[in-house]
Amino acid sequence: MAEAAGRPNGAPGSQTLARGLAALQLVASSRTGLTVQQVADHIGVHRTIAYRLLTTLAQFRLLAKGEDGRYRSASGLAVLGASFDNNVRQLSMPILRALADDLGTTVSLLVAEGDQQVAIAVVVPSHLSYQLSFHEGSRYPLDRGAAGIALLASMPVRPGERDLVPQTRQQGWVLTYGEIEPNTYGLAVPVRRRPPSPPTCINLISHREDVVMRGKDAVIKAANDLSAILS
Repeated sequence: MAEAAGRPNGAPGSQTLARGLAALQLVASSRTGLTVQQVADHIGVHRTIAYRLLTTLAQFRLLAKGEDGRYRSASGLAVLGASFDNNVRQLSMPILRALADDLGTTVSLLVAEGDQQVAIAVVVPSHLSYQLSFHEGSRYPLDRGAAGIALLASMPVRPGERDLVPQTRQQGWVLTYGEIEPNTYGLAVPVRRRPPSPPTCINLISHREDVVMRGKDAVIKAANDLSAILS
């Protein structure tokens, strides 16, 4: 089983904590909830251990046990989520929602974390039946795609940068094609923030280049508006 699926990877640290966090991530990603046995099977522990982990998580209101015996996300996760980066996700949602609906394409907010880019908010248009999308929490290498380039452009100059990075610093936006998803255009604009806030950007994706380029000015304005809110 792949490590990304939730099994602790054996890195130094507390095995119990690692198992508990694996169980928490597993349950939080399930739309229908999971039983004790399902969690035990997935993280590779005895049912008794899984029960103790889930019970502890429920005591801290991170998970809750339903009448059907399944564990699901609980209110404590909302409190933890709101604490991330001074509630940046919640503050950005009205701007992202308006942008997605106006442009008719998927819009996301990403931050840099180590050598990766992480999607912390993904908004699809509410009036269209089909759109490109991806999961919040998705991670990709920082040197790929429009969002990664925009995030790198918010950082100090690094040796061996792609030509797109200084170009993005100069023009304030970047367009890429097929670097994350095949046949997909991405346009990203850095959100100006003061350290120690992580580098942040707004990104939109579409199969159509005309849709992406038509939305460029709107994304730039949205990034400026969000910069003002977060300053």
